[in-house]
Amino acid sequence: MHSVATIAAIVDQHAEDAAFLWLRRCREIDGPILDDTDIGRMDQRLDANIEGLMAAGKAGWEAAQARFTDYAEPGEVFVLGTLALRWGDADLVAVAIDAAAGLGEVGLSSLSAAIARTPRENLRPLIAKWLDTRDALRRCLGLSALWHHRVDPGPRLHDLANHTDARVRSRAVRLAGALKRRDLLPAAMAGLDGETPKERLNAALTTCLLGETRSAHHVVDKIVLTQPGLAEAATEIRLLTSATEPGKGWLQKHLEQPALRGVAIASVGLFGDRAVMPWLIEKMREPEFAGAAGAALRDLFEVDFGDTDLFVVDPAVIGKDFAHLDDSSLPVADRVEAWWNEGRGGRDHRPFRSMRRLRLDALRTALATAEAPLADWRITRRFPAWM
Repeated sequence: MHSVATIAAIVDQHAEDAAFLWLRRCREIDGPILDDTDIGRMDQRLDANIEGLMAAGKAGWEAAQARFTDYAEPGEVFVLGTLALRWGDADLVAVAIDAAAGLGEVGLSSLSAAIARTPRENLRPLIAKWLDTRDALRRCLGLSALWHHRVDPGPRLHDLANHTDARVRSRAVRLAGALKRRDLLPAAMAGLDGETPKERLNAALTTCLLGETRSAHHVVDKIVLTQPGLAEAATEIRLLTSATEPGKGWLQKHLEQPALRGVAIASVGLFGDRAVMPWLIEKMREPEFAGAAGAALRDLFEVDFGDTDLFVVDPAVIGKDFAHLDDSSLPVADRVEAWWNEGRGGRDHRPFRSMRRLRLDALRTALATAEAPLADWRITRRFPAWM
């Protein structure tokens, strides 16, 4: 790291903007609204701010640290981690790891995101040390590096998948599924009885990716019923790994349960059956389920709904019954109905594959093909931000 003449206000702005842009990217990266080009443009802006901090040298690092001191948040951890890893400075990396540790799981996720944006050659000296240490957090970071860069650590993955720490086990098992390491199926099966719901859900997905779907379904079903925060992800796994008719039957039962109705409605689009549209439009008229119905609509069509007037950001536009749903992008039932009746949707629109669509397609391919690893769906297309 070097010292150069800088303008403090500009350097501080780089630190603030980098944290903000990463948080926005984090919200959208697996979502149904932006595609790989949209995220790519965001990446251009994010990288420009990171490069500005790096060019500022010591002043850039101090600005990032000062920002974290004032706002000990995930975005600030991401910036610290990205700078430290790109500079390859072991002392700065240790500072970033300590900052992440103080935030718990969200801090770990933020540092994992920094690792994802770090070139392999910068990570190579660190990964072996992280995996060999007794510190569970650093082992998780090593596994994050392997996951993001899709690297197989060979026999070492066996020990990691049977580690005493649930966070390490869960990440190792997740990696085994992505790499189609069928030799680790016993570890994935053991994870179905893991300590935490998140560990059990990761184990269930890996078990499905390794071809043992039936063994995972009872765990997924229990998570749907008992873990509201994971119900959407668990429902997705259940439907992607079920034949169409049994899957529809399973979903219908959950539509009949008040506590799960919203999650079930949002998942209807996973079947790709547009015959559900009239029913879905009626659900858009109900404030409680309009958001879920809009999510299902986005799954049914490869359309950039941002180019239409079918969704509104201000719920009050739809009517007073929706006014309390602040900051929600909701479908307008009458407009959707007219759009559907006019041409069954999708006419005169360029094909649009959202980041969520890319993720679902990657999962479907990996689940359907025994030897196919789970593709990295988060690869974006880089264009200058002004294009």
